[in-house]
Amino acid sequence: MFYEVIDKIMDSKDTTVGGGSASAAAGAMAAGLVGMVARLSLGKDYGLTDERYLAIAEELDGYTAALKDGAVEDTKSYLGIKASFGLPKTTVEEKAARRAAIEAAAVQAATVPLTNGRMALKIYEICKEMEGRFNSAAGSDMEAGIMLAKMAIVDTALNIEANLSLIKTPEINAMFAANAEILKNSVK
Repeated sequence: MFYEVIDKIMDSKDTTVGGGSASAAAGAMAAGLVGMVARLSLGKDYGLTDERYLAIAEELDGYTAALKDGAVEDTKSYLGIKASFGLPKTTVEEKAARRAAIEAAAVQAATVPLTNGRMALKIYEICKEMEGRFNSAAGSDMEAGIMLAKMAIVDTALNIEANLSLIKTPEINAMFAANAEILKNSVK
């Protein structure tokens, strides 16, 4: 399913997959690249132990898998919002049920990028730990990983914010808004 999501991201005619899935995919690519750099740094004295490089690579492998799933989940959460907007709204009861369904779907659609953004932030923190302590032959790979991680962090925050207008419960809205701000500020 992940590769179907990637194909849809690159299809300008498809409107079911967007930036949230793209940012999760960027995070997965960041984790893969930085994990590769950690593995390329094994057996040499670049400032971290081989055990740490291996632990970093294995941790990043987990983020790669989780963020690939996160890209799929982001698409599903958007489709949940779309389905909620399609609910009937003729009677007072239908309107109330529709509003509740839209808010529940929006909470899910904000939760997914928050989870993905937190993983991207952990990837970025690993990048900072490895700064100047990796095989310099893989410098362009490391830089690509850093840029992809930053993009993933910022865009997941923007995706959270995109759902705020649909979340009418003030405490929940404020929690998501604060977390989006934390994510954005983490890469300044």
